[in-house]
Amino acid sequence: MSAATATGTLAPRTVLADALPGARTRDAALVVGGALLTALLAQVTVPMTPVPMTGQTLAVGLVGATLGLRRGVLSMLLYVVMGFVLPVYADGASGIATLWGATGGYLVGFLLATAVIGRLAERGADRKVHLAFLAFVLAQAVIFVPGVLVLQAVTGMAWADAIHSGFTVFIVGGLVKAAVGGLVLPSAWQLVRRVER
Repeated sequence: MSAATATGTLAPRTVLADALPGARTRDAALVVGGALLTALLAQVTVPMTPVPMTGQTLAVGLVGATLGLRRGVLSMLLYVVMGFVLPVYADGASGIATLWGATGGYLVGFLLATAVIGRLAERGADRKVHLAFLAFVLAQAVIFVPGVLVLQAVTGMAWADAIHSGFTVFIVGGLVKAAVGGLVLPSAWQLVRRVER
């Protein structure tokens, strides 16, 4: 989709990435950059067992919202694949075996959540604080569905324990990340509009 209409303003369904010049080269750089951002924030951890609290979910939301559905999912897929050989997962973990471990469901959730928030951003949900906040909350909720399912299946813990250890303990942190996203994205759009004038 073109980033600009005939009048030179951003088209209604563009995302922040479309405000940058270029096309294929820009998109490739953004996909790689999103994967690297996720890898970087994955190293921001609060040790918890069996699932650590990390900055990954903030990265997932930011990548999906700024790149849109297609580029966002490609970026997250690149991140997951990078982790097969590079220590880019939380706490420097790596290896394809991680996908079958207790935290593997969250990696699958990253792909789903990026698609959800990317699509919402394409529809303009990242331009107002309350909508961006809600989009981040929804995207993070999507991450926890496969996350908790796989956690329970791999560990065999009781469902109540899996929900507590794999979801409930992350609610406050998730709301904080959603608030960050809810403030950052509309602010970035305001900056784009100023630059266009």
